[in-house]
Amino acid sequence: MTETLVRSLKAGLIGTGIQASLTPAMHMAEGAAQGIRYDYELIDLNLLGASEKDLPRLLADAERRGFAGLNITHPCKQAVIPYLDELASEARQLGAVNTVVLRSGRRYGHNTDWWGFAEGFRRGLPDADLFSAVQLGAGGAGVATAYAALSLGLQRLVVFDREAGRAQALARMLSPLFPRAEVAAGNDLPSEMRNAAGLIHATPTGMAKYPGLPLDAELLSRSLWVAEIVYFPLETALLREARRRGCKTLDGGGMAVFQAVGAFRLFTGLEPDAARMLGHFRAMTG
Repeated sequence: MTETLVRSLKAGLIGTGIQASLTPAMHMAEGAAQGIRYDYELIDLNLLGASEKDLPRLLADAERRGFAGLNITHPCKQAVIPYLDELASEARQLGAVNTVVLRSGRRYGHNTDWWGFAEGFRRGLPDADLFSAVQLGAGGAGVATAYAALSLGLQRLVVFDREAGRAQALARMLSPLFPRAEVAAGNDLPSEMRNAAGLIHATPTGMAKYPGLPLDAELLSRSLWVAEIVYFPLETALLREARRRGCKTLDGGGMAVFQAVGAFRLFTGLEPDAARMLGHFRAMTG
């Protein structure tokens, strides 16, 4: 019997309203497949009556209990940074952490969200035209998707957000990181959609509690590729309408799975089977 077969590991997810998260099941199923006794906990701030101010206590408790790491989600991705010892370069550039590795008394912050979107995009839309794209949403998820798209070689990205200041701030942040690309906040969505090769949707619209389309369906031309981040439901109204109009589409499952692939690798030091994790995710989401 190898050492891996008797190994055990603890990890968790800190955030609010996370009871429906599929991340624990993905981690534990892959752990079991690799012979790891993997205990993954949901640390739901809502259920604990806690907030971001309790992060120092929650991090210390995880260390005391021997956790290998923690995933971090809303509203803690920025708030956790002051309590970490080191940041990976992408986490520092994005100003957001979704994965904390706890090792030898130190806390290492990483961001696997951007890589999750990039990897899902590479696999799901391998021939996508990266000349130009419109992105809807400049929040935490939008920062990751924009960074990912530009890392993949997108030449022009125009960002729209209900809060214009957020779109402008995102463009200012990303422009010096990708000097060969054009990154701008948009103010005329119909015009930009006519000139775009693709659409990245990074808002909650389309989730069960936020139904509907994030833009006028008439703006979806058949030449577009459409990439979604929402994965519950996996087929959103946007994807359904885009497919009906002949667009190439990418659902939000890839980002959900591959951010978990990245976190699993960081927590365990083992190489996860991405295809197996993707298959497990598809089985859970039907």
